[in-house]
Amino acid sequence: MLDKIKGVSEEIEQFQIDTKDSLEKFRLTFISKKGKVTELFDLLKQVPNEEKRAVGAELNVLKNAAQAKLLHFTEVFEQAASQNASSGKDLTLPGIPDLNGTRHPLSMVREEITQIFERMGFNLSEGPEIEDDWHNFTALNFPLNHPAREMQDTFFIEKNPDIALRTHTSSVQVRVMESQKPPIRTLSPGRVYRNEAISARAHCVFHQVEGLYIDENVSFADLKQTLYHFVKEMFGKDTKLRFRPSFFPFTEPSAEIDISCLICKGEGCNICKHSGWVEIGGSGMVDPNVLENAKIDSKKYSGYAFGMGIERITMLKYQIKDLRLFTENDVRFLKQFTFLG
Repeated sequence: MLDKIKGVSEEIEQFQIDTKDSLEKFRLTFISKKGKVTELFDLLKQVPNEEKRAVGAELNVLKNAAQAKLLHFTEVFEQAASQNASSGKDLTLPGIPDLNGTRHPLSMVREEITQIFERMGFNLSEGPEIEDDWHNFTALNFPLNHPAREMQDTFFIEKNPDIALRTHTSSVQVRVMESQKPPIRTLSPGRVYRNEAISARAHCVFHQVEGLYIDENVSFADLKQTLYHFVKEMFGKDTKLRFRPSFFPFTEPSAEIDISCLICKGEGCNICKHSGWVEIGGSGMVDPNVLENAKIDSKKYSGYAFGMGIERITMLKYQIKDLRLFTENDVRFLKQFTFLG
């Protein structure tokens, strides 16, 4: 009998009580009418008379220990409930789980673009987002009062001399040409700013990635092969690419870059305006004036440049139809993306 009492005593000591449910389970297991302590008291009548006094004393100790533990944890939970009520917080509510976040789709696509061009030998270059007139306009063959300056609505910070938020990452390329000697093969991703109305297709803050290659005997064929490889890597081997003549102050000749529509596969839809083609950026041979402005001999060296909007690439890759989703921070939108690069 004493061994049974000792066994139940050890169970009482080891029983873990951390919730109200476990407290009620403790009461039912040991102190209720069908509990283990009550069962031991029922067995007391089977104990020989000469042992009853000693066994009875042990049973009382056991009962008191069980009741003391029950009372202690009852007071603990009542005190916690009282504190929760006074603070206006219910600490017994289930906690908010820690969910793993995902990377922003623009960050993932930027990294994927960077990896493709790094495999082709391009290094990365960065520059300030607040630029002077020389690096943002003049060095890129934008003469003062030239109509080409009106192609981009600019956020000016200061006037005379002009200081502005950069309108393209071409300003980074100017800084690279000024500080390095050819051959130059660099990629300049970054945030740019233009004073545009925010809509599903435009934003005042967006991201670009621009590439520059300068060396001896660089041709338009080199530009085409570089972009052909990029398009196949980024969008798939079945994607088609075409160049359309265009105008940019810093390149001559210049061309727009189009790819076959990823949604309709070139058949024609609302996204591609039923043309089967979608523009992804601009390109061309670096104008000799730009080389000379950076003190690079335009008679010895030539080069090509290209630029693309990271938002446009991301929208095409994931078939996103509203540019504003990238900056609204809606978790339902952001948690859909997984980096596969």
